[in-house]
Amino acid sequence: MRATRLRGRRASVHPAATAIAAAVLFTSVQFTMASNALADESPSTPPGTESTQPPPEVDGDNPGLKLRDGATLAPAKVLPIIAVVESEGGEERREDTSESVKFALQAEVLFGKDSAKLSSAANSRIAAIAAEIEKQGATKVRVFGFTDNLGSSAHGDVLSKERAEAVHGVLEKELAAAGVTYEIRGYGEQYPIADNSEEEGRKKNRRVEISFPRGATEGSQN
Repeated sequence: MRATRLRGRRASVHPAATAIAAAVLFTSVQFTMASNALADESPSTPPGTESTQPPPEVDGDNPGLKLRDGATLAPAKVLPIIAVVESEGGEERREDTSESVKFALQAEVLFGKDSAKLSSAANSRIAAIAAEIEKQGATKVRVFGFTDNLGSSAHGDVLSKERAEAVHGVLEKELAAAGVTYEIRGYGEQYPIADNSEEEGRKKNRRVEISFPRGATEGSQN
C-alpha cells in the first residue's frame, strides 16, 4: 500500500514538474535567441570611417506617421546603400557607397604566413587599386591592417601595422605625382568582419583595407 501511495503522489506532482520544465525551457530559448541576435549585428567600424552625410530631418509631429499615444521617434540615422563585389574565393572585396570606395585584400594574397613582406603577385593587385584611386581623384587614402585573434593581441597590432605600411609603400610609388596623403593604421584583431572561431572566418579577418572618397564626377553618374 505504501508503494501505491508513493506512485500516486508522483503522478500528481508530474504536471507541475512538466510546467516548471517547460518554463525553464522557454526561458532558455529566450536567452539563446537574444544571444544570437547580438552576434548577428553588424561589426563596428574603425573611427573616422563612418558616414558623414547628415541624417534626414523627420517631423515627429506629422500626423501621417500615426504613432501610438506616447510613442516618440528615435533619432534619424543614415544607412548608406552599399554595393559589394567579391572575388569567387573571397580574396578581394570591393564596397561602394555614395561617399567612398573600399577595397579589402586578404593577407594570403599579399603576404606569406605571419609576414609583412609582399609576395610577387601583390604589386599588380595594389597597382590596380592605385589606378582606381587616381581615377576617382582622391587625395586622402586610408590603409588599415587587420589580423585574426590567434596569437597575442600585441603581435597582431604590430603585424597589421607593418602590413598596412607595406601596402602603403606600393601605393605611394604608384601615386607619387597625385599629391595623395595617407592614414595608416594597424588594428590587429579589432573590427572583425567574420567569425574568428573558424578558419574560414579568420581568413577573412586577416586583411588590408584601402579606402578613399569617391570622386564628384564618378559619384554623380551613379
